[in-house]
Amino acid sequence: MLLGFKTELHPTNQQKTLLAKHAGVARHAYNWGLWLTKNILNHNSNNPDGKLKFPTAIDLYKLLVAMVKPNNYWYYEVSKCAPQYALIYLSNAWKRCFTKVSGIPKFKKKGKDDSFTLDGSISVDFNRIKLPRIGWIKTFEILPDNVTPKSVTISRKADRWFVSFKIERETQITDKSVDVVGVDLGIKSLATLSTGEVFVCEAFRRKGAKSYRRLEAKLSREQYLNRHKTKLSNNWKKAQLKIAQLHNKIANIRKDTLHKLTTYLAKNHSQIVIEDLNVSGMMSNHKLAKAVADMGFYEFRRQLEYKCELYGSELVVMDRWFPSSKTCSRCGVVKESLLLSERVFNCEHCDFICDRDLNAALNLAMAGSSSVTACGLDNADVARLKQE
Repeated sequence: MLLGFKTELHPTNQQKTLLAKHAGVARHAYNWGLWLTKNILNHNSNNPDGKLKFPTAIDLYKLLVAMVKPNNYWYYEVSKCAPQYALIYLSNAWKRCFTKVSGIPKFKKKGKDDSFTLDGSISVDFNRIKLPRIGWIKTFEILPDNVTPKSVTISRKADRWFVSFKIERETQITDKSVDVVGVDLGIKSLATLSTGEVFVCEAFRRKGAKSYRRLEAKLSREQYLNRHKTKLSNNWKKAQLKIAQLHNKIANIRKDTLHKLTTYLAKNHSQIVIEDLNVSGMMSNHKLAKAVADMGFYEFRRQLEYKCELYGSELVVMDRWFPSSKTCSRCGVVKESLLLSERVFNCEHCDFICDRDLNAALNLAMAGSSSVTACGLDNADVARLKQE
């Protein structure tokens, strides 16, 4: 199967300038193509009798070479792949818009999500990669062996450059210690397993490092101090870089936590049962939106899907209306209502008391596979977990 590989580059100052030029040309080509296609759509809506053909990516590039490139000499300082792929991405964005998968494409801003794609003579060595028109660039970590990418994408985050490409990975069937596990995602803790394990999001609590709240307070302070600075001045740019670095640091903590959790689940469990959460509906609640966004529920499921395929596990997604939290994992009675503030599940029918999240995880595990009791545990272990 194909997997994405991404690592940080270690370019020289001269190479940083070349990378920035490539990103600038790609952004300019994308914005020019978006301006042109929007004008064509406006013309077609105002003149139904004399409609213009909506251009493809090839048509846009031909127009770019004829109309834009001769008047902008800096187009010749970079690889032709940068504007070509930018127009291909624009064409794909319009296709998603026309099929109502996403909204109308937006213009790109300088310094925000800068990226470009290259193909051609690309070579990968021990800890460096050769790119067209740029040359050999060192990386901070060792690159995969025997890899010749057809194309690579270069991106910038908080003044740090990254390269990403696809690599072929064979399925690695690992020995599973647990047959079935139910995973209940939450806000108080990132995930509670039916085996009794609890995983806390490290973006909120990290050992030997500043907490998320201190980072957030520092970010707010930087934004407050930055409010009177002249826009685009050197001090303004320095403050914006600090803010971007803090955002990137928090995002990296979240990614690291999700990758470790999903890898652990896929490697050590034969069957993983989760709920089909209504993330967009949860985000509409202003009291929960921030916490839900910090947890990254959608990214958790995305990573789990391809890692289960990679390590030979099975992912079972229960219907979002499955009452995992309201159902008693001992007698199966379903409560009529359960407030979010009730963190302990108390069954009035059988006097069963259990942690709310653990009870939901146990129900998911039993719903995923009724033949395996409580994720491969024996009855004594199940009774012990229920009493805790």
